[in-house]
Parts: sequence; structure tokens; C-alpha cells
Amino acid sequence: MITLASVGRVLPGARGHVVKIVGTDVVEVERALVAGELGCPGCGGRLRPWGSARWRVLRGFGGEERRRPRRGRCVGCAATHVLISCDALLRRRDAVEVIGVGLVAAATGVGHRRIASGLAVPVSTVRGWLRRFRVLAGEVRVWFTVLAHDLDPLLAAVAPTATVVGDAVEAIAVAARAGSLRLGLMAPWSFASRASAGRLLSNTGWPWAAPG
Repeated sequence: MITLASVGRVLPGARGHVVKIVGTDVVEVERALVAGELGCPGCGGRLRPWGSARWRVLRGFGGEERRRPRRGRCVGCAATHVLISCDALLRRRDAVEVIGVGLVAAATGVGHRRIASGLAVPVSTVRGWLRRFRVLAGEVRVWFTVLAHDLDPLLAAVAPTATVVGDAVEAIAVAARAGSLRLGLMAPWSFASRASAGRLLSNTGWPWAAPG
């Protein structure tokens, strides 16, 4: 059975189970952590409070926000995990919604300089997003296409676009729609953060794998 928690698990083959994707309601996340309701993405055990990670700045459409993510420690395997909210991606300063707008624009043929100008983000930052996404696009397309059909077995085939980046973005959109219908409404790029365990633009080289 697919649940919101299972969609946000660490993917098979990921190295270093150090991140758990959680919601954006800080109070609710803290309550769930203290109550032992958050599952370990590595072994499925219960996470308990374990201090906090370093301060970070998340740059969104509303400006910059300074945050200090919580850490949890599994009572089963003793692994520790940083709790990253689903409006962000691992090791990316910009909110996933901002990055998503850039990826959609790139899928329609907009160049990285125009994207950077429109988002008020450094050109080098946007170039980095697009370079990494192009490397991963084929695997991203497969992962989100399989996930979409797991969420909705009656779903029609995902229509191809003119580019591999477009195909990957379309697969994310289709999976997000299927997820919202089955699991509850969620912003598409927040869904993408959960479904990729925050690693949509990962630079670690870990393998993508089909959900199972």
C-alpha cells in the first residue's frame, strides 16, 4: 500500500541515509518527532529527537528564510537523520518551487540566463540546476512514470515531449497529480521533493531505482 510516508522514503541504493523529508508545519513535525510517529527512512524504526542540524538559508519567492532543521535518531538502527521540509531539496539553497519553475521553463526551451533573470537567481546557480537535471533526466522520467502508475494503475501512458528534460518534467507532473488524487492535495514540486527523498538534483551519483 502506497502512503505519503512510503513515497518519501529513501530510494533503494541511496548512499548515506541522513535525510528524512517531512512536512512544512514545524509545530506538527516537532509533535510527531516527540511522539515517535516519524519512521526511519532506513529501517522503518521510530525516530526520536536528536538535537538540530546547522542553520541554513532557504531562498524562496517570498525572500530568504533562516532555518535550523531538527535531527532525529532511530531507536532501532541508531542512524541519525536531518529532517528536511518538503519545500526544499538536499544541499540546494533555493526552494524546490523556485527550482521547479526553472525546470519547467527549461523544458519549454528557455535558456538559463533568461530563467535566472526571471527568478532573480544567479546565472551560475540556474546553470547548475539544469546541468544536473539533464544528467538525471532519463532516470527521473522512469522513476516518476513508474511511481505515477503505482499510484494510479489505470493511468494512461505518459505522453512524450520533444526533449528528455521535457519528458522528465512531464513525468513529475503526472505523478504529482496521481499522488494528489490518491494521497491528498500537495504542491507538485513538494511532491517531487518527497518522492526523490530530497535528492531530485543530487550530485552524489547514487542510483535511481524503480519503486518496489
